[in-house]
Amino acid sequence: MTTSLAGSRTDLPAEPPASPAGSVPRRRWSARSRRDFFVFLALAFPNLLLIGTFTYLPLINNIYYSTLNWTLGSASATVVGLENYLTFFTSADAGKVLGTTAIFTATTVAGSMVLGLLVALALNSKVRGTTFARAAVFAPYVLSGVGVGLVWLFIFDPGYGVLSWILRGLGQQSPQWINDPQLSLAMVILVYVWKNLGYCAVVFLAGLQSLPKDVMEAASLDGAGRFRRFASISIPLLSPTTFFLLITTMLSSLQAFDLIRIMTPLGSGTSTLIYEAYLQAFGAYNRAGYSAAISVVLFVILLVITVLQLRFVEKKVHYS
Repeated sequence: MTTSLAGSRTDLPAEPPASPAGSVPRRRWSARSRRDFFVFLALAFPNLLLIGTFTYLPLINNIYYSTLNWTLGSASATVVGLENYLTFFTSADAGKVLGTTAIFTATTVAGSMVLGLLVALALNSKVRGTTFARAAVFAPYVLSGVGVGLVWLFIFDPGYGVLSWILRGLGQQSPQWINDPQLSLAMVILVYVWKNLGYCAVVFLAGLQSLPKDVMEAASLDGAGRFRRFASISIPLLSPTTFFLLITTMLSSLQAFDLIRIMTPLGSGTSTLIYEAYLQAFGAYNRAGYSAAISVVLFVILLVITVLQLRFVEKKVHYS
């Protein structure tokens, strides 16, 4: 006897209809998902609130202030649109300020990174005293920029500085480091590189110590010398570290203020964008709106440089 199976199991649930081709099934918003979301929100919201309050809100306000003709301390202001930007880019000082900013940034970034790499190579040696040497090299980076500027100003001052005293003892005249615009820029660059050298050295040292030893030993067995191993293996493998330092040191140099303010109060030859914005707002002009426009120009430059580095330079980074 044959039995028909069709319709014999009426107690089984009907199968859900098949999803259309290409459609993605919806995820169920389970109790665990809700709990994880609220935990994330509770942890992230305070940080997001602080970032929005102290970073993005001042940025938006500064962009608005840049459209005003506003004297600092005045109770009233006039909306002028892009006039502050046009005034800056058509002024005689715009090229000088942008050129000083470019020279200061390029020399300090290159000097800090090249010297930092050389110091890191020396500190990577297994000799006695390297721990103390690492601390001594890194110490200036964590010191106050105001304190560092005052100490170096005492050294470079042409009247009572230590360097002028040594030169007078040798029968030589001290250069006018502070009064000569070209020398004052060189002075600030030298001190800034000295202060940030330890940061680059420590980061490069961490990168050198993380290099795979088996690769270096294999290259040594193949007959590659120390310089060949450094140029062909160490430098490419250090590209993530170099890329990180390139971004951080460039952003830091573009925003350098404390050393310039202490060592050259009048900005003679050292008026970078950020210091020019300070002089316009808090100097003899009190042009708050014009100063805000210069700050926005600096922000746009920082943003463009960062995006270009992430877009093009990172392609050449070798991630192991």
